[in-house]
Amino acid sequence: MAIIVNLDVMLARRKMGVTELSQAVGVTLPNISILKNGRAKAIRLETLNKICRVLDCQPGDLLEYVPDGEDTQPDKN
Repeated sequence: MAIIVNLDVMLARRKMGVTELSQAVGVTLPNISILKNGRAKAIRLETLNKICRVLDCQPGDLLEYVPDGEDTQPDKN
């Protein structure tokens, strides 16, 4: 996948858990978890807007473009 979701990073920076974010945004906990774990195939702009408002961040803080074929994991050597 070329788009990486850094929701876990922003949650850690804001010292907020997925349950708290789920309640504040009005999105179910399973859907927030799917987004956080990078398994989401899409996100509504309305949802992205709410997440940015609650976490006081920009969409670019949550979403990162990595060209296909590039390693997104740090070297383990």
